[in-house]
Amino acid sequence: MDQGSQLPDADERVTSREQDAVRLLLLIDGVCESVPEVDLAQPGLGEAVGVVRTQVRLQKLDFWLRNPDYLADELLTKYEESGERRLLELAGLILDSEEPEVRRYPMLRHHFGAYEPLDDALAVLRSAGLLVRRRRGTVNRVRQHDYYLLAAGRDVARELIREASDFQYYVDRVALVLDLADGRGGSQLKKQQYLQREYAEAARGDRIGSVSVRARARLETLRQACAAAQEGLIDD
Repeated sequence: MDQGSQLPDADERVTSREQDAVRLLLLIDGVCESVPEVDLAQPGLGEAVGVVRTQVRLQKLDFWLRNPDYLADELLTKYEESGERRLLELAGLILDSEEPEVRRYPMLRHHFGAYEPLDDALAVLRSAGLLVRRRRGTVNRVRQHDYYLLAAGRDVARELIREASDFQYYVDRVALVLDLADGRGGSQLKKQQYLQREYAEAARGDRIGSVSVRARARLETLRQACAAAQEGLIDD
């Protein structure tokens, strides 16, 4: 990585409504689960092809997508737990590049962890007939939001990928995010993300700071340990 290059300050970088809409469409398309028959029978959901349960889960998955430095650091954690070299290599692909700087869009620290208002972006998808949001609970207390991807939304997502190769980046990163999530719900993901000091100690209402410096140092340490282990095997 060229440490001397001049990059915009990622801590101040924000996304547009259109950028958020595209990213969320590709995220939902990549991580959604199958729609139960009972849901398909509901009015307006007959064309649903997938669902993401709860706004909390969507926000936590989006955090990793918007913050490649945190994504890479989680890959390193998973590598330490499993010893799977592929995870070390994937983290290296991110941290050896400028991706943590040029692809990072920080989120606000909210009462429930990382948060960024998504209503405007989701409204773009809903108004275009690509997504349906359903609230569960009572009139006075919404218990959760579920996001149903419609067949038209999947068609648009696949068309975006075919016509603009740059969007393949999000497809690849969504696959990593889904692998890291490992079927966990929003509350479990929130607990995992709170283990990051920079995340947990951010003042409420402030943007969550980067872990790229620490993650890159950690990557180097793990690479050296891996190389030493390999040398030991060869010597034996």
